[in-house]
Amino acid sequence: MAGLENKKIVIATHVYATGPAQDLREYLLKNKIEKLLFIGHPLFFDKKLKSSGYEIYEKGKLKKENYKRIKKIPEPIAYLKDIFLNIFWVVVSGKKWNLYVGSDNLNAFSGIILKKLGTVEKVIYYVIDYNPKRFENKILNKIYHWVDRFCVKYADETWNLSPRMAEARKEYFNFSGGNQKTVPIGIWFDRFPRLNFSQIKKHTLVFMGHILKKQGAQYVLDAIPAIIKEIPDFKFLIIGDGEYLEKLKKQAKKLNIEKFIKFTGYIEKHSDVEKMLSTSACAIAMYEKYDESGNLSFTYFADPGKIKAYLAGGLPILLSNVSYNAREIENKKCGFIIKQNKESIAKAIIKILRDEKILQEYRENAVNYAKEFDWGKIFGENLKN
Repeated sequence: MAGLENKKIVIATHVYATGPAQDLREYLLKNKIEKLLFIGHPLFFDKKLKSSGYEIYEKGKLKKENYKRIKKIPEPIAYLKDIFLNIFWVVVSGKKWNLYVGSDNLNAFSGIILKKLGTVEKVIYYVIDYNPKRFENKILNKIYHWVDRFCVKYADETWNLSPRMAEARKEYFNFSGGNQKTVPIGIWFDRFPRLNFSQIKKHTLVFMGHILKKQGAQYVLDAIPAIIKEIPDFKFLIIGDGEYLEKLKKQAKKLNIEKFIKFTGYIEKHSDVEKMLSTSACAIAMYEKYDESGNLSFTYFADPGKIKAYLAGGLPILLSNVSYNAREIENKKCGFIIKQNKESIAKAIIKILRDEKILQEYRENAVNYAKEFDWGKIFGENLKN
């Protein structure tokens, strides 16, 4: 969309933590568009969250904010409420909006109705999460995918995080309509602290994220006895909290490797997390291909933001072959694909941490690759029409 400064844009999203919709808001505010209406709905009931509400910006400045305390209501009613509020708040604004971006199918559905009403000129369906088996309940799953296909068909553009989303619609539902394009997860490249090679801890591996069994950190712990035979000062930095944290601590004690591991627990400020990443040598991301029910995982169809954060920090990644870009990361020499077993993990860690020439080369490659995913570049390219 040429001349963003003269545009009036709506973003509607469900909110829990920060995500692409918030990054799009930031990009538009930086460009000082004429008017921005940002609508946020709680993703699920949590007393720490605010209720559905909106923010109005003019030329990058906040002019009005309207959120209230969250109230618990049945989920089906909450979904209908979100659709109604999207339509109501846009209509009562008294404006004709150039663009409506709906992050998930319910918000995009609202935008399509608003376009039919003549209040919105163009609708983008921004698909953040997608899975052919989104719900175990077959009826809910059928409704969800009917709405998804409706939005793809009638939105002006559908932004999929990965090409696997469009492929899954074709494979599972024989649907290939709409104007679908891949718009990957990005990062604010210039914000990431990056240290000179001489300043990093060259024998430190880092994991960042929610500590769950499926994240596979336990396999790294199993590999540590073999790793320290080759790298005596090896350290494994685990950033985050979660239900599996205590089991990892017990495992470390049982293996007598506690001194080689640092558990940080939950860290509130993301800037502090980024600083920790910047001091580490490389990172690990062992996603599971299948969930506990044997279905393909959400990660398989998505584009994990953690991978982009690692790359932006200059960290080569040891990762399982699950995300759609895993093979590309390996081919560009930004990391190694590993299996979820201690032998594969130990071999990869020893290979990259013992050879500073390889480590430095892969770190430089990671930084150069990450530049391709700066949010400014991604949104700039995809909003220019």
